[in-house]
Amino acid sequence: MLSVIRIRAKNPMQYLTILLLTLLTTSLHAGTIYTGKVITDSDSDTIKILTSDKHQIKVRLANIDSPEKKQPYGQKAKQVLSDKIYGKKVTVEKVTTDRYKRMIGNVYMGDRYINAEMVADGYAWVYRKYNNNPKLLKLECQAQQERQGLWVLQEDQRVPPWEWRKQRRKK
Repeated sequence: MLSVIRIRAKNPMQYLTILLLTLLTTSLHAGTIYTGKVITDSDSDTIKILTSDKHQIKVRLANIDSPEKKQPYGQKAKQVLSDKIYGKKVTVEKVTTDRYKRMIGNVYMGDRYINAEMVADGYAWVYRKYNNNPKLLKLECQAQQERQGLWVLQEDQRVPPWEWRKQRRKK
């Protein structure tokens, strides 16, 4: 979140220095890299890692949304993510923090981009409300055309999780 701050600098160099320090501190945590072992996968788009200094970090995979556990393919998507990364060392590139205080991040295992793999394999939708990666949309389209993962389901069973959660709240 940006704030407006009134700064009184005596000369342009002071102003520039203050501006640079402000920019550095506001962007300090975005893009931060964390490495750790995956110790839990609470669902198919949220994991917990244990860093080498024994900190646990809950991470929501950025740009994607997988079926909820009670949705068709929900359990299968959780199992697929678990098979990919549970107990393994991953690198997380922090994007932001959500309202639940979870880190939102891009998860990598070596040169594999796990967020993209979940979409390409048909176990996650691109979360359009938050997506900032156009390549993921192409992967989703390709998975749909090739009937990968959840795309084998009948059309009325393929409800994006954000719509499914909204329907559940209305009941």
